[in-house]
Amino acid sequence: MPRVLLVDDSPTDITNLRKMLEKNGFEVLEALTGEAAIEKAASEKPDVIVMDVVMPGMNGFQATRTLSRGAETASIPIVVISSKSQETDKLWAMRQGAREYIVKPVKESELISKVNGVING
Repeated sequence: MPRVLLVDDSPTDITNLRKMLEKNGFEVLEALTGEAAIEKAASEKPDVIVMDVVMPGMNGFQATRTLSRGAETASIPIVVISSKSQETDKLWAMRQGAREYIVKPVKESELISKVNGVING
């Protein structure tokens, strides 16, 4: 069962995303902030990280950059979720280390397709 580290500070969003992922056979680990995601990714070694980039503290782009360049976490693919649909935001996420980008509202089929895509390389 593939393991997903889900990073989102919204209880509603994290619940909805968790349901979509679990329904499709993923084990879900949770982190509420970018700092917690970095620690959990290093210790738990998930197959993929799904991260909402709008969060307090270390913002999602900072956490994405740190995770994608960290010695213990650089090999873990990251899927970024954002409410921003501009191409420049997507490019910024990719430059920070994201492998995929999803614009809210998140559609289950798109989430599962992109998560499977980065896991399968």
